[in-house]
Amino acid sequence: MSNVQKRMKELGVSLPTAPAPVAAYLPAVRVGDLVFVSGQIPFDGGRLVASGPVPSEVVVQDATRAARQCVLNALAVLAGELQGNLDRVRRIVRLGVFVASDPGFTDQPTIANGASELLVEIFGDAGRHARAAVGSVALPLGATVEVEMVAQVE
Repeated sequence: MSNVQKRMKELGVSLPTAPAPVAAYLPAVRVGDLVFVSGQIPFDGGRLVASGPVPSEVVVQDATRAARQCVLNALAVLAGELQGNLDRVRRIVRLGVFVASDPGFTDQPTIANGASELLVEIFGDAGRHARAAVGSVALPLGATVEVEMVAQVE
């Protein structure tokens, strides 16, 4: 068992099966030592765990949990690129977090923290990253949150 797998087990989280793309794109592209993971929505067991805008249809706490699920999906995609070995991750470089938001909602950073904090819990300082937290009128398939990721790998 890898160090990352052990840490995830301690945290009580596990990688899901990597979601298949929902349109015409690759789940991830590697360029040199960087892997760009396409935006992941909060699928769990083949269904969205949160859909609709915040806060009218989804409360902040549920959207934050959805952001965590997005990161787990992104890590599953990344693991696929790394033959299952997330110990090859040197650093999480950047996240883009998109939140379906009602007009006037400005707490996207709190929701994005669900993704960011989980990465730090799993990877320690190597999980600290640059980030954008952006409000959106709508996201693919009606998802509440979408997370894209860039990771530096060996």
